[in-house]
Amino acid sequence: MDTSTTAPSHQRPHPPPLSLKQAVKQVIKNERESRAHQLFRAYPGHDRVGVQREGVRDHPDEDTMPGIMSPGATGVIYCTDRAMANGFKYGDPAWANLGQGAPEVGPLPDAPPRPDTFTFPEDSFEYGPTTGIKDLRTAVAKLYNETYRSAPSTEFPVFELVKGMPSQYTADNVCIVPGGRAGLSRVAAVIGDVYTGYQIPDYSAYSEMLGVFKRLVPIPTALKAENKYTMNLQQTKDDISNQGLQVIIASNPRNPTGQAIKGDQLKELVEISRGKTTVILDEFYSWYLYPEPGNEDKFELGECLSAAKYIDVAAIPLLDPDHVHKERIALQKHFLAKRDHVLNRLEKMGLKVAVPPIATFYIWLDLSDLPAPLDNGLTFFEELLKEKTICVPGIFFDLNPAHRRDLFASPCHHFVRLSFGPPLDQLDKGLDAIERVLSKANKEGMGDIGKDYPLSPTMRKLPDWAEEKAEEAEGGLRSLVQKIAGL
Repeated sequence: MDTSTTAPSHQRPHPPPLSLKQAVKQVIKNERESRAHQLFRAYPGHDRVGVQREGVRDHPDEDTMPGIMSPGATGVIYCTDRAMANGFKYGDPAWANLGQGAPEVGPLPDAPPRPDTFTFPEDSFEYGPTTGIKDLRTAVAKLYNETYRSAPSTEFPVFELVKGMPSQYTADNVCIVPGGRAGLSRVAAVIGDVYTGYQIPDYSAYSEMLGVFKRLVPIPTALKAENKYTMNLQQTKDDISNQGLQVIIASNPRNPTGQAIKGDQLKELVEISRGKTTVILDEFYSWYLYPEPGNEDKFELGECLSAAKYIDVAAIPLLDPDHVHKERIALQKHFLAKRDHVLNRLEKMGLKVAVPPIATFYIWLDLSDLPAPLDNGLTFFEELLKEKTICVPGIFFDLNPAHRRDLFASPCHHFVRLSFGPPLDQLDKGLDAIERVLSKANKEGMGDIGKDYPLSPTMRKLPDWAEEKAEEAEGGLRSLVQKIAGL
């Protein structure tokens, strides 16, 4: 019986790895020779600093208001806009969104029930305090005290991180914000004229923050795969001493690599910075921590809380410590299974993930072993859009607030971020699309790769030289593939 179409998608035969004769590298050498890169630069706010691009002022609709500049787009915004140019609509079952920066929100196996109706007192409709209502801040402080600053839990002994501590958090130690960017803006607004350390790759919204708040001076550090994208604490110590870093900002667990600073390493970071440097850790993904192989029954403690769209009053009962612990364990088990499923399918396609995520719901996928131009994140992303699947090109996690770097020079150029946040059926739909892209390249060569990408409505028209240069590079690639195929 032929199982190539009847078996579940993850059990079907997988296409062979791309053959050597298609492994052609670097006919396309820079931005000017790639349509995918030209589309990126055509988006308002994505020009390089100091580069006057031809045709920029030929389109009066590009300048919306005097004195107002476009801030550019974060990864999810840009990718959704490009997907819409290819026919995407929210709720369309034909599409798989592996680019979304949010997890599925439906019921989880073994999780406690969630309330779906609320009764609000009349005074809750008044303007609320800018830091959140006191009852909610008190509930958050209580949860943190019971989790970290009291005796270890007998029900959850694996969370035995801190013994009893005399100091306790209060509502005065808590601020409620309406989202990550709002919280980052509040923090950045009180950072003085200091050197601020950050790492690459990291959450794309940091680039906006580091670029908008001009008082702080951003100092980057590149994280490396051979170190599993973790901070080099000796280098951090040297940077604090030699460069005078007074603030360090990082997501932890880290978006997009799925790695985390924890245990002894976290303690060492605290000791290094004590009295010298303020460390700002964005812990949005801290519930999404997964056990190491061999310890599958030992799930870890998370610190950050999100009340989703519930307003302050409705969020209070969700912060009951017992409810929180059970919800967290159910979430971690569910997302661990999805992570392993996606990693296994990618490996069968020949896309083994060198540094698997130990946290978050993201996979940082290295494309550098694929033939050009599929080996860069922007082109891979555009080819996936043809198959009705969204991912996020790695370039968006190169925090480059001055936009000075050529895209091909970025350490994130050969990566994409895949999210395993969506439900499992959506994940398989997206993974099937990746298989189709690889299979097409293997069977038909690279002749049609990098072509026929529509403009988005928000983009300016590409200058004529860009179209000609991209076509010239595509022609050269086709010619080289044909020559090698004839050997």
